[in-house]
Amino acid sequence: MDAYQRVLGMTLASLPFWLALSLYGLLTVGGSTASQIFQTLIVAISSDVIATVLFFKATDLVRGSMQKLGAVEATQSMEVLFALIGEILFLSIAFPSSLSLIGILLVMLGMMLHSYISSRTKKSVMQLNA
Repeated sequence: MDAYQRVLGMTLASLPFWLALSLYGLLTVGGSTASQIFQTLIVAISSDVIATVLFFKATDLVRGSMQKLGAVEATQSMEVLFALIGEILFLSIAFPSSLSLIGILLVMLGMMLHSYISSRTKKSVMQLNA
């Protein structure tokens, strides 16, 4: 499957969950404001749709090189930082607290470490098969 088919598949497969979550939120809290819906739309298009398609396209391009694939996967952790910066600049959210920044760094480090270990594991498996 290409990048667009993978994103479409993920979207369709997770749609029932998001509809159920939306219904729960509507029944327990009420509807969203127009501002919240607009902000969600911006984040969904920029951070989710565009970034996910680009990520999958990049993994398709480097499929043959485990080292390059590990590097592409490590860049995924930077999406957290770019999404935060975009929300601060364009949506005027409050700057995160120190505890939030520590959490963001831990998530990014965890994703980079996972990509590094995955890359090494894939490389050693390929060497054993050769």
